Amino acid sequence: MCGIAGVFYQQPSDMINPQVLVNMAAIMHHRGPDGYGYKVIPEAGVGFSHARLSIIDLNESRGRQPFMSRDERLLLAHNGEFYDFQRIRADLTAQGARFASKSDSEVVIELYPRLGLDGMLPHLRGEFAFSLYDQQEDTLYLVRDRFGIKPLYYTQTEKGIVFGSELKVLFAHPEVKREFSSEGLYHQLIQVMVPGTTAFEGIQQVPPGHVVKVKRIDGKFVIEEQKYWDVDFPLESEHDQNPDEQAYIDGVREKLLEAVQHRLTADVPVGCYLSGGIDSCSILGLAAAASQNPVKAFTIGFDSADYDETPIAREMAEATGADHHVMMLNADDLYDHFERTLWHTERTIYNTLGVAKYLMSKQVNEVKYKVVMTGEGSDELYAGYPAFRKDLFLHGLDHLPPEEREEWQALLEKNNKLFKGAMLAREEHISPAFVDKMGFTPSCVQPWLSCASYADSLIAKERQPDLVDYDAGAAIASTLDADMLRDRHPLDKAQYVWIKTMLEGQILTWGGDRVDMANSMEARPAFLDHHLAEHAFKIPPHLRIKGNKEKWVLREAMKGLLPETLYKREKFAFMAPPAHTDPKKWQAMKVLADKHLSREAVEAAGLLDFDEVQKLFAMHDDPKITAEVQVQLDAIVNHMLGVQILHAHFVATDVPKQAAERAQELNWVA
Repeated sequence: MCGIAGVFYQQPSDMINPQVLVNMAAIMHHRGPDGYGYKVIPEAGVGFSHARLSIIDLNESRGRQPFMSRDERLLLAHNGEFYDFQRIRADLTAQGARFASKSDSEVVIELYPRLGLDGMLPHLRGEFAFSLYDQQEDTLYLVRDRFGIKPLYYTQTEKGIVFGSELKVLFAHPEVKREFSSEGLYHQLIQVMVPGTTAFEGIQQVPPGHVVKVKRIDGKFVIEEQKYWDVDFPLESEHDQNPDEQAYIDGVREKLLEAVQHRLTADVPVGCYLSGGIDSCSILGLAAAASQNPVKAFTIGFDSADYDETPIAREMAEATGADHHVMMLNADDLYDHFERTLWHTERTIYNTLGVAKYLMSKQVNEVKYKVVMTGEGSDELYAGYPAFRKDLFLHGLDHLPPEEREEWQALLEKNNKLFKGAMLAREEHISPAFVDKMGFTPSCVQPWLSCASYADSLIAKERQPDLVDYDAGAAIASTLDADMLRDRHPLDKAQYVWIKTMLEGQILTWGGDRVDMANSMEARPAFLDHHLAEHAFKIPPHLRIKGNKEKWVLREAMKGLLPETLYKREKFAFMAPPAHTDPKKWQAMKVLADKHLSREAVEAAGLLDFDEVQKLFAMHDDPKITAEVQVQLDAIVNHMLGVQILHAHFVATDVPKQAAERAQELNWVA
């Protein structure tokens, strides 16, 4: 796991000083503290750099990237892991390939000339983002894994393409402008982003399962975005109506075990994150069964009984003989580290769970672990979130008799009380664009789209004309592939939208890669193995949620591994206690607000309207408002803080200078 960066110029004569490439690597030293490398092809106007976290092939010189093919046709910089690479290497070696390292990354150099890009991609299994320049075709390829586990950003300047693993890497390049777009600002305030976009003007993400192809023809770029994989549920009519339940249960167990075994591959120890949920407990149980030694398990605990899951985690750790490490967090710990966490997430966060994850990865690093397996992706595949049950109830169970519908409704209200205003909307919000696209507005986007009324007034008045008639729901819906939604079951549609929005834009960024790699720690989400996922898509909806029991098929597949209390437990969404739930936490938040939401700070940034910021705090302090409204306002407060902090770190700060100073401190030189 590493960080990558690079440039591709329309005119090779514009090629920059290689030290800029090294500076771009240095500012993401946290992603790769074990070394750096760079390569430039000056006559092609191409340069890549790389910051390395050694996990497979620990030999520093042998595994150093970027890699160049022996014939100098190809240049590669890779971030992530390719699993099953040993089999691929052996097969290629039998065909005459010769490898310079033991790295998994190098298989691209040998697969691409034999199979081409389209033929190669199906063989790549894992979480990855890479850049590949083909000198023969004079083409740059930017490739991202199927779910977007690994980040990859790019922008086009007047002179060419600049790309990297993080936004700050692009900002370290002096030609990249650093300013919010009005639409990006708006989406930072409502949490849910338009897939493929960022908060900043002109900077895009390579979408999950896509390749961005940049071909130079007569000194001009032709840029194409090509999809190579998608979340493809069967048509509703194609779902198995009389399924062999045991066959599906056995399939989940078999595919998940295979995914876990692949993710135990490393030249360093592999641990596990462990909460009180079925997902991480299943991963730990399978990892412990497949390992010869006790597995190190890491758990976050909160000083609020409503949100703390350590009792079940301890039970699971004891059952598997895991070496269990518990980090207990106090209310004020989270806002004390909020600002530093935002420097890494590069986007706003609605809940301080991202800070908790940042602090946990710090502890993982301190005990000398570089790799953990995680449970992310399970809820997306097996319908674990409250929003999915709600959508199934509203749009997929019309056939139920009244008494069963009442039972469903009562259960939804009982189990989801803590999350209203955040993960669930306080009241129904209809987006006409979503209704046109898929027949209903999925519950997962409703709580955030319903924040529009706050965002409309909070944005600085001079920016508001940019957003006249702007429809956030329409902007998001327009990015979704209609072919993947047409004639699908309502539950499949809801899961598809979550995977394209919440999973990629939230769970895998500020809840995943960005806060893990902040402390040089690689997370491996076994559930997001695409072989496992493709099996999950075929599971009939009524086996994912069966008789009010979410993730039923996974629960049954893992029954022998799970403590009875967990096997019977309803889904509990893992999140940190909101600020209003604890006076100490609220006071810690106010310290940040005094710094970043003062009149001076707000007016200097030009993003928010100070008077409206004050009104929102006054509304939050009103003793008459409900807890649900407070939860929603807590999220808005975090977003207001977030945009101000992002401005302070990435717009008001001279990032190229900061990157150069970091390279000098590290003695990373070109």
